[in-house]
Amino acid sequence: MSLLDDPGLFGRQWAEGYDEGANPDPGPAVDFLADLAGGGRALELAIGTGRVAVPLAARGVTVEGVEASEEMVARLRVKPGGDQIPVVVADMADVPVTGPFHLVYLVYNTLFNLVRAERQADCLRNVARVLAPGGAFVVEAFVPDPADFDRDEQLEVRQVTEESVTLRVHRYDRTAQTFLRQTIRFSNDGVSVKPFGMHYRWPEQIDELAERAGLRLAERYADWRRTPFGPDSRSHVSVYRAP
Repeated sequence: MSLLDDPGLFGRQWAEGYDEGANPDPGPAVDFLADLAGGGRALELAIGTGRVAVPLAARGVTVEGVEASEEMVARLRVKPGGDQIPVVVADMADVPVTGPFHLVYLVYNTLFNLVRAERQADCLRNVARVLAPGGAFVVEAFVPDPADFDRDEQLEVRQVTEESVTLRVHRYDRTAQTFLRQTIRFSNDGVSVKPFGMHYRWPEQIDELAERAGLRLAERYADWRRTPFGPDSRSHVSVYRAP
């Protein structure tokens, strides 16, 4: 089994500074999801530190979560209101909760963190299992640009200080639509590496997964503000509906 098959890997490596990173403003996502949730239950897969779930719950939405990293959940618990959100610590692809949910959502490209195609398919099939009739499944993801993957490897310098140097190295497999990233830090304390991988898909490929799971595409936008989606859009927010 690959190290990248470990669903808790990302959280163990990045939870400590996750909320200090360059994460998007959750406001537009919260507005969008609150409208869809109505008065029903909502489930966030890979809830993380609650960047979206905590303000969504503050809007009166009943939110639950699935998260594979106990480190991420610990960060969620210390936020105001975070200790009131039920979270199952498990692999999000299994969706190990009892429905029905009016809304299930998966944001910030996280579907692609499931590096095996069969686990992405498992995730959508299990989402369909817990959705209420007519319920919505929302996926936010980037639209792949072939120009980003036009090489086998890529090296970038992330940070240089008097105490350390941080590099990122990518290895791409264009046929498999995957990449492996290593974040490497050299310092007086030694060398550390943090691996991360993705299996990216184009929107129409996600549509095919959804259809096989019994879900249908109902809406697609370029962002949470409902900007129309077009051929030049670099991201999408897609809403799938259960029958």
